[in-house]
Amino acid sequence: MQALIDVILPVFLVIGAGYVAVWRGWFADAAVDGLMRFTQNFALPCLLFRAIWQLDLEQNFNFALLGSYYTGALSAFVLGFLGARYIFKRDVEDSIAIGFCALFANSLMLGLAITERAYGSAALEPNYAIVAVHAPFCYGIGITAMEVARAHGRGESMRRLPITVGRAMFRNALILGIALGFTFNLGGIDVPGPAAEAVDMMVRTALPCALFGLGGILYRYRPEGDLRVIAFVCVVSLILHPAITYMMGRGTGLTTSEMRSAVLTASMAPGVNSYLFANMYGRAKRVAASTVLISTALSIFTIWGWLHLLP
Repeated sequence: MQALIDVILPVFLVIGAGYVAVWRGWFADAAVDGLMRFTQNFALPCLLFRAIWQLDLEQNFNFALLGSYYTGALSAFVLGFLGARYIFKRDVEDSIAIGFCALFANSLMLGLAITERAYGSAALEPNYAIVAVHAPFCYGIGITAMEVARAHGRGESMRRLPITVGRAMFRNALILGIALGFTFNLGGIDVPGPAAEAVDMMVRTALPCALFGLGGILYRYRPEGDLRVIAFVCVVSLILHPAITYMMGRGTGLTTSEMRSAVLTASMAPGVNSYLFANMYGRAKRVAASTVLISTALSIFTIWGWLHLLP
């Protein structure tokens, strides 16, 4: 119970404050869009740049950590796709969008906030290693699968597929922040003191603003769509993804810190990017929106359970 009160509740109270503020009309819809644009395009890229610039790449980028997490993530995508296609009889493109919901955990806004509350900021280095690969990996799988399905349906050549995938990913400010962080880290480039202080000021706003804005965004999502599909994706993303990651972590000998970061990140609800992906392709939008809302509420209790299981 203490973990629920001290670790999880403060994070979800900030999300709830954003939800209530928009619901009661105290914070306009346009203001939510502006806040999320600021966090997604500026504050969170600064946070990722700062973290990866100073990350010990040799220590934190190891096969066991990334293999454990991304085996779980890929398994969640496959299970989400197969369930949607063969259990719920959705078409291929809808099934890919639903699989993407199961794949894309909220590793940044929720994953960092919960891990920091539970174990302190010093425990975040494995999280940053996972987050650095997260958007390229997930968007790479989702966009590739969707473009292959569409090209096959139209009988078109797939020669332009790498260009399509690359263009879609490198328009994402988060990926640009990650790429800059790697460039400065590997190149041994220093940032002048005043510039580093300015980046730090942006970083300090990132998670609180992102969580408050997430609450405002969630208010827009009404529980609509096929509730059986939504329930299925919630089980895959909140239970099966972290369970597979946990078993892989045990098998590959993750350290206590790595196991905590990998499993907690895997246990996060699908992020808003799940809906953005569905909206980008116009497929399974109601399912994606409802899944983000319902799974975020349910994750209060499932995260509590995973915190109790972890060492």
